[in-house]
Amino acid sequence: MASPIPSAPDRRAVDRTTLRRAIGASAMGNATEWFDYGIYAYGVTYISAALFPGDTDEAVLFALATFAISFLVRPLGGLFWGPLGDRIGRKSVLALTILMMSGATVCVGLIPDYATIGFWAPTLLILLRMVQGFSTGGEYGGAATFMAEYAPDDKRGFCGSFLEFGTLAGFSLGALLMLGFSLVLGDANMHGWGWRVPFMVAGPMGLVGMYLRSKMEDTPIFLEAEQAAQGAKAPSPTLGTLITGYWRTLLVMGGLVVALNIVNYTLLSYMPTYLQRRLGLSANEALIVPIIGMVFMMLLLPFAGALSDRVGRKPLWRFSLIGLFLLVVPAYLLMATGFVGAVAGFALLGLLYVPQLATISATFPALFPTSVRFAGFAIAYNVATSIFGGTAPAIGSSLIGLTGNDLMPAFYMMAACVVGLVALRFMPETARLSLRDSEH
Repeated sequence: MASPIPSAPDRRAVDRTTLRRAIGASAMGNATEWFDYGIYAYGVTYISAALFPGDTDEAVLFALATFAISFLVRPLGGLFWGPLGDRIGRKSVLALTILMMSGATVCVGLIPDYATIGFWAPTLLILLRMVQGFSTGGEYGGAATFMAEYAPDDKRGFCGSFLEFGTLAGFSLGALLMLGFSLVLGDANMHGWGWRVPFMVAGPMGLVGMYLRSKMEDTPIFLEAEQAAQGAKAPSPTLGTLITGYWRTLLVMGGLVVALNIVNYTLLSYMPTYLQRRLGLSANEALIVPIIGMVFMMLLLPFAGALSDRVGRKPLWRFSLIGLFLLVVPAYLLMATGFVGAVAGFALLGLLYVPQLATISATFPALFPTSVRFAGFAIAYNVATSIFGGTAPAIGSSLIGLTGNDLMPAFYMMAACVVGLVALRFMPETARLSLRDSEH
């Protein structure tokens, strides 16, 4: 594994206007992806009632299972889009994935209800969730790679933090829209038609994202590597080459993603359910707590990203993983004291999680050379996310059911942090490491 290579100011660095456009183009896709998660998670009661048969509990269970289907398809998307992005370019793949993702989200809002078309309603939802998962398998890895390859080496953490700003902004916007429409329209109108309106917003978001990306050239690093490869007539790397040549890096990144996403999906996706069903908060309180927490995290992201450029990625990850391991149980106990305690406990967990979240797109792309960067990121990230990320809410809930202990999600997060710390031991420091020179 390579050690950090301090980089002199790169004369090939892009100008500020181009860099801002690259940041916006990357973050918009992430915001669109998480916007869908937000409206689905906060509108699952209405979606289940409209598109699934059975009583309320059965329909909600089916809807949650359908939500998880997208995660099962993500590794296939990573296997398809990753190598393709390393062959034809980041820009082309990202234009396709954001259109597929936003188009599928809009179509979910257009599905006729179960009373009209019967089992075609849940069938169409499942198919659209699979399309979303397949496109997301290329979207996140591509956006992070695109961002990292445009950013200056000494500011990659700061620039990359805005990708995760888009993550939280998209999720928060989706949650706020669904919550706001439910408060304004009332329960009857929301069940009748109101739940569909937020899904329509994904259409303009996708078009804006595609427009921003269409105005960008592919990353300078990719274009340089492509030109060099053509001059040498080198064959394109295959999936087998990636696995045999970079298996150690894939495992290291996979271990870090296990820690990252068990915390992420427990904190963002499962928390409203946990607060309401396990801690007794009202439905509105359980929804408001994560929104407040996400806004707090958004404010911290750029500062954490900039700090990682100064002190390195590994110290921030180490602080985050150890801090979460030590304080997650006290934070859960604090949340159990009531609404104010829930806000404070969530904010504490968010504060400890931000150093990981802010540095994803600065850390992971730098682990791979340009020729396999998109594929390596997409495959390692999506396989680990599929197994451990999307399943985190269900596992946390199941552990409570098996043991009767409401702290089991906290213990699960602690176990994930141990996995992350082991992987971190073998990760090279990537701060100030030139992506043009990164061979591991």
